[in-house]
Amino acid sequence: MSVSEPTLAHSRNPFYAIPVFGWIARDLKEGGPDTIYYLLVALLTLLVLAVKTWGVVALTMTALTMVPVVMVLLILITVGK
Repeated sequence: MSVSEPTLAHSRNPFYAIPVFGWIARDLKEGGPDTIYYLLVALLTLLVLAVKTWGVVALTMTALTMVPVVMVLLILITVGK
């Protein structure tokens, strides 16, 4: 395979071609079961670095972004899915 030939992953889903987010998405889909834990550790590390940089404001913004996610999860639990 040469450098100019597209790989199968890029031809199937163009989202995988995005440098950081595509790599994470492809690893979550095609990787092992431990990949989700690596992602959670990376997100927690980003949160800690944000708190060290901006203080309590970073925690507040994180909590505000999690409100819709929790509401959707509560609705899904109530519906039974």
